[in-house]
Amino acid sequence: MTKLALTTLLILFLTSPALADEKKDAVDNIRQRILAVRPDLDIQGIEPSALPGFYDVQLRGGQTLYFTEDGQHFFTGDLYALTKNEMVNISEQAKSDERKKLLDQLDESEMLVFAPAKDMIKATVTVFTDIDCTYCRKLHKEVPEMNRLGIAIRYLAYPRAGMGSASYHKIVSAWCADNPKIALTKAKAGKTIETRTCDNPVASQYELGGEMGVNSTPSLVFEDGSMTPGYLPAEALAKKLGIM
Repeated sequence: MTKLALTTLLILFLTSPALADEKKDAVDNIRQRILAVRPDLDIQGIEPSALPGFYDVQLRGGQTLYFTEDGQHFFTGDLYALTKNEMVNISEQAKSDERKKLLDQLDESEMLVFAPAKDMIKATVTVFTDIDCTYCRKLHKEVPEMNRLGIAIRYLAYPRAGMGSASYHKIVSAWCADNPKIALTKAKAGKTIETRTCDNPVASQYELGGEMGVNSTPSLVFEDGSMTPGYLPAEALAKKLGIM
């Protein structure tokens, strides 16, 4: 049977009235049981799992809980599928899909973008960055070489010490500078920049990082929504992107 035929059957199966009611009842029951115990949990969605008899509960930050249909038992971790040739991380695929949706909604004008000429761009990487982290600074030194190799770097602010921290105020000052890219480069080189404030996207980008599951800097998000935490030198990044 073809993949299209299987997909069609699954859609028909899940959208039949009786099964739709069963799904709604299971989702409502699971949600109520979770919130009765942990009302603080931010549930983003509950859907039937690829694992038969289970439901995927998506939490803010990218974590997935796998619940039995009766809502009485669950486990956490990554769910894998074993194909003829490989082990596929289904959980990471779902996280990547959600990150891609979030990426597609972003306004690039609110980012700090270091890019080669438009016709020279071979790949774009969105980076959650902090002013003071050592590896963010190492990555920034590699940006000119990344641009030379055809990689555009789009920075989003993620002051890892949190809102209101010294790092937060530094990155706000960079975003609010007359020339934000120059200010960011100076700050990442350890130089003092003028303290500035303005309407800025730092708080919303920090919150977005939490939604995407960022917990360290730098965190590199690729065009397909996959994410790699940590520093990569220019050539290693180019090889990972398949452009070298």
